[in-house]
Amino acid sequence: METLKKIFPLSFKEPTTNNLVVTIIVYIVVSFVVGLVLGLLAKIPLIGWIFSIVSSIVGLYCFIGLVLVILYFFKVIK
Repeated sequence: METLKKIFPLSFKEPTTNNLVVTIIVYIVVSFVVGLVLGLLAKIPLIGWIFSIVSSIVGLYCFIGLVLVILYFFKVIK
């Protein structure tokens, strides 16, 4: 659990409604912006696949962070 807290520091803030909403918005905006920028860069011929992989990893990180913040807020995980 300590490793998760180090990897996803936004997800394990004090469980208040304000922190929940702000963290969800941050994860969604970051995922959208990074996906948009890296999606445009993915059209570059030779290195486009690297940007596609990075975009997928960032999207996965944001999704896992969203799930963790919701689980932590409802005290499913401690």
